[in-house]
Amino acid sequence: MLQGSLLLVDDDRQVLESMADWLRSQGFQVDAVRGVAEANERLTRKSYDLLLVDIRLQDGDGFDLLEQVRRKHPESQVILITGYGDPDGAVEALRAGALDYLTKPLIDDELLMSIQRAFTQRQMLEENTQLRRELDKRTGVDNIVGHDPQMRRVFEVIDSVADTRSTVLVTGESGTGKSMIARAIHRRSRRSGKPFIEVACGALPENLLESELFGHVAGAFTGATGNKTGKFMQADGGTIFLDEIGTASPAMQVKLLRVLQELQFEQVGGNKTFKVDVRVILATNEDLSQAVAAGRFRQDLYYRINVINIELPPLRSRRSDIPLLAQSFLNELREDTNRKVTGFTDEAIAALEAYAWPGNIRELQNVVERAVLLGKAELIAPSDLPRELLSGGGVRATRGGHRTLKEALEEPERQIILEVLEAHAWNRNATADALGVNRTTLYKKMKRLGLEDHEFAER
Repeated sequence: MLQGSLLLVDDDRQVLESMADWLRSQGFQVDAVRGVAEANERLTRKSYDLLLVDIRLQDGDGFDLLEQVRRKHPESQVILITGYGDPDGAVEALRAGALDYLTKPLIDDELLMSIQRAFTQRQMLEENTQLRRELDKRTGVDNIVGHDPQMRRVFEVIDSVADTRSTVLVTGESGTGKSMIARAIHRRSRRSGKPFIEVACGALPENLLESELFGHVAGAFTGATGNKTGKFMQADGGTIFLDEIGTASPAMQVKLLRVLQELQFEQVGGNKTFKVDVRVILATNEDLSQAVAAGRFRQDLYYRINVINIELPPLRSRRSDIPLLAQSFLNELREDTNRKVTGFTDEAIAALEAYAWPGNIRELQNVVERAVLLGKAELIAPSDLPRELLSGGGVRATRGGHRTLKEALEEPERQIILEVLEAHAWNRNATADALGVNRTTLYKKMKRLGLEDHEFAER
């Protein structure tokens, strides 16, 4: 016997009661209401596996209720019922998202088959959602690579805030992976099965950005020939990620503040107020506190978006992650391009670690892609890396000719180790942990680079 929760919506009391009694006799949990308003009120208090909705209702239309359910309760299926069936109506119903379109008088077996199909589809969706969650657990935080202590703290914050409604502000230099962090938060939340919508605020002029975020009605401006659904509406039930938020104009900042506080907005050129259920994540590579002090960013908006701040470190401050990231990018590219490149020479890794990476992870990914595509051997060597990377890493000519790459890389390596030693008060154990090497390796490097003498000179 089938089991599940149903909401039956029909304004004909006799039909409503008889159908409800019959469905209960089949083992279903049934609630029966006579219109759109009652249905919406029930949906605020309880979720249903399936709604059976008559199209013609005294206080509205079954299609309107279908649209609301699809937007606000996507976990529920809807079967539309009509006493005036026609092929065009069936096509319209299915396009609008109804699972089925049945004509009165209903045939018992036909209705039961339709309900069975709805429950089977719901079960498959639930199983897929569970599989995605289990996969996320096994693959870590959205496959973001990082063993550096700074990144481990970022992962901890993601886990602690993912299932909250709090607004998150992700900060960091350009190319540090802010979009990946936003996606990781979304995928580890209960909203993971709902839309993730990303908007690059700095890429659009103000008038187009407003239309992009909130939508517009036909005739709102030149070229607006039809209605447009904005990104906030598209993200309803899910997450919206607003990148480069520091570029928003003062007028746009006012509109964003209202949306964040009330989750309400009007389309450009329209007067109807829409309310959405979205989780908002924002990102910037600017120091917004300085922008507030300079009068370029509203203080009240800054306080509203800076509820949870995740600050991503630049790549140069997490050098121990560079080999991991480079190998990860190489593995992805090898699968996509069928190249036989398997890794990097020690000299190439040393060059990557010595470079300052002003473009951060994005620049590293581009460098690895170039090396994979242009390299001829199984291992990527310094000769496969861009010339500016090698020169920026400290490869310089001496009076007597050119030093070897190993000799040239000793200077930045020495500087890195020295900085970490000083940061840890010359505690060698702590320094070795921070650099991701064992103590013996650190001692050998210090001796080779003359840092033991430096230690005694400092004391």
